[in-house]
Amino acid sequence: MSVAGLRKAAHETVAGLPREFWWLWTSTLVNRLGAFVATFMALYLTLDRGYSASYAGLVAALHGLGGVVSSLGAGVMTDRLGRRPTMLIAQLSTAASVAVLGFMVHPAAIAAMAFVVGMASNASRPAVQAMMADIVRPEDRVRAFSLNYWAINLGFAVSSAAAGFIAEYSYLAGFLGEAAMTLVCAVVVFLKVPESRPEVAPRVAGSRAPDDVRLITVMRDGRYMGVVGLSFLVALIFQQGHLGLPVAMGADGFSSSDFGTAIAVNGVLIVVLQIPVTRFIQHRDPRRLLIISSVLAGYGFGLTAFAGSVGVYALTVCVWTLAEIVNAPTQTGIVVQLSPAHGRGRYQGMYTLSWSAAALVAPLMSGFVIDHYGADWLWVTCAVLGTVAAFGYWLLMRKLPDPVAAAPLATERAVAEPAV
Repeated sequence: MSVAGLRKAAHETVAGLPREFWWLWTSTLVNRLGAFVATFMALYLTLDRGYSASYAGLVAALHGLGGVVSSLGAGVMTDRLGRRPTMLIAQLSTAASVAVLGFMVHPAAIAAMAFVVGMASNASRPAVQAMMADIVRPEDRVRAFSLNYWAINLGFAVSSAAAGFIAEYSYLAGFLGEAAMTLVCAVVVFLKVPESRPEVAPRVAGSRAPDDVRLITVMRDGRYMGVVGLSFLVALIFQQGHLGLPVAMGADGFSSSDFGTAIAVNGVLIVVLQIPVTRFIQHRDPRRLLIISSVLAGYGFGLTAFAGSVGVYALTVCVWTLAEIVNAPTQTGIVVQLSPAHGRGRYQGMYTLSWSAAALVAPLMSGFVIDHYGADWLWVTCAVLGTVAAFGYWLLMRKLPDPVAAAPLATERAVAEPAV
């Protein structure tokens, strides 16, 4: 492609998105650029503090449990308090709790603060996703979510590399550095990101108020909860890239650097391909994309059973990374499409819960299957889960309306009768 062609493609990728989106995108990038602690936490606990690997696993589980607990609460806050206040509360709480965690010494105190950090750091996600849905036109949402996902991965790739150098100097500097970057993120939101919660229209006689979209309303929405359940299955698969894969490669005699080489392909491909792939898929049927990405994810990991070299492992990573690139923005777009405007926080909170719950269950699943049946059966399980998820999406999405055409209906329904 010529330079002129690249410029045109870049312009089409970013054109048409509101200024508020780009400030929100900037806050996401800043936040992920400072995500040092997640990278070195296990090494900090085992090497610096001298705790056991099982204790490090407990701390990681408590961090994940905190995310599970906050997902639904943050969704309610997003709808009641607003998107911007929820983000500011979450970011300020994250900055404070991460800084405090760096000074904790007693194992019980570290575990407790890890739980608090998990709650705080996860609380902004429903608000961010709801705000993006508020401010971006329906036809641009997949592109917007893709750009945000790209920022997350770009920031995390940079912070992961920086975390190693920071840890060699001082682990405490990493904790304080993440707290500082999170504060910068909060300042960006405070100064540049306005509230986007839809205004409440006058209540029509006999209709319910928009805030009648409660958590029970979400749980009674059969199609939506089906999507959440399928999202949980897909998340279980993707989690194995950082859980089952290193264990399996270690059992096959590969070193940690070999795993690092293979998994690095994931980050590189996302940074390089996320935007061009999104340009290719943004106007295509999201139902087919979810089915295809589920199959690619399941069988991408399934192919790992046949890997015998770092190169083949890297090829399997390429397959499921392509699934991740397609699935992430498409899935988020479907979640928005099925969510009434005044209930987006609660709906996004339930969606976030599916990934938080997968982060808790996936380590248990991979450990149990590998210990009792071997790594090959874990990859078979991933293939089965991908097949089940693809079939589930086919069943649920058969009568799904066009995303752009459905947007006005979703807004109207949110005002008049939000219980879907």
